[in-house]
Amino acid sequence: MSDYQTAVETMQKMLNKDISVLETFNKKNYKSSFEREYQKYVPAFDAIETLYHTVREPQEMLENMAQALTDSAVEQLNEIKRRSVRDNIQMNFNMQLAVFVYPSILHYKGDSSRPLCDAILASWKKAFPKSNVQAAEFEFIEKGFHRKFCYITTAVCDSLQKGDDCPELMLLRSYRDGYLSFVEGGEDMIRRYYDVAPSIVRHINERGDAKQIYQGIWTDYISPCIDLIENGENEACRKLYMQMVDDLHRDYFFEKM
Repeated sequence: MSDYQTAVETMQKMLNKDISVLETFNKKNYKSSFEREYQKYVPAFDAIETLYHTVREPQEMLENMAQALTDSAVEQLNEIKRRSVRDNIQMNFNMQLAVFVYPSILHYKGDSSRPLCDAILASWKKAFPKSNVQAAEFEFIEKGFHRKFCYITTAVCDSLQKGDDCPELMLLRSYRDGYLSFVEGGEDMIRRYYDVAPSIVRHINERGDAKQIYQGIWTDYISPCIDLIENGENEACRKLYMQMVDDLHRDYFFEKM
């Protein structure tokens, strides 16, 4: 098989609608999962690097590689009739790009690595104009597990005796990293959340009715948000989640005298 065929065939397999990032994108499993995925891609990266230094039009070659990946995703999505299912699969594709594909390409550190990411970014944006997925290195993403966007949700799940890796938390983390981080204003929203969430949780925990408060947060906000995500209504989830933060900020951010 030629270097070109090896590269194209691997690019076409990098996104798979039947693989859920939720199963591997967590603090415990991400590093080993990334290393496993990266090793699968190395032969293609070797082929692309060789082509990059030997073909007459290296930029055109990279654009062809990027298009092979995007076309594969479009083809898989076109097979799905239900919009809600299709939207969830596209969110999963965004996650696969963000946490495995781009980091693997950059981890290779070849002369072709950054230009290939740029070509995929352009191809993906053309096919999915509303997508804002960006390319980041593995080390940057792994550090993200120390961030606490799900601070309030974690406190609620703890109160309800749900574990740190419960499906609800995993889904919301996937939503944060696969959708919210990439929409316009999403990063600013997350930073604002970091500023207020720890104080909100601390003040709730100091109250004698903390368990009842957390049950209400679950019923009124978190459970409906999860239903919205599962139905592909990502923007509606964003609005409801921020309504929760605004309401809790008003009621629990400041200590009551």
